[in-house]
Amino acid sequence: MKLSERIKPISYLKANAAEVIAKLAEHQQPMIITVNGEAKAVLQDIDSYEEMQEAIALMKALTLTEQQVKEGGVEPLDEAFRQVRDSYKG
Repeated sequence: MKLSERIKPISYLKANAAEVIAKLAEHQQPMIITVNGEAKAVLQDIDSYEEMQEAIALMKALTLTEQQVKEGGVEPLDEAFRQVRDSYKG
């Protein structure tokens, strides 16, 4: 679906809510809702929204891991395993 087909006024949404929701699910592309000609909201199907939230969570985890590596907050794998083995010997 073209971008121009995905920009609709709020009056269209009010009059065609069921159709809009069906199109969101079918095309899995967000729809931009305008008020007085100005973009005010984005509607998105739930599957795409959940995928986006999972991607954001993964990016946050990767960023945190990268930060911990830069700060020296991680240990080499062999050292980590040695500590685990030593804790069971203990």
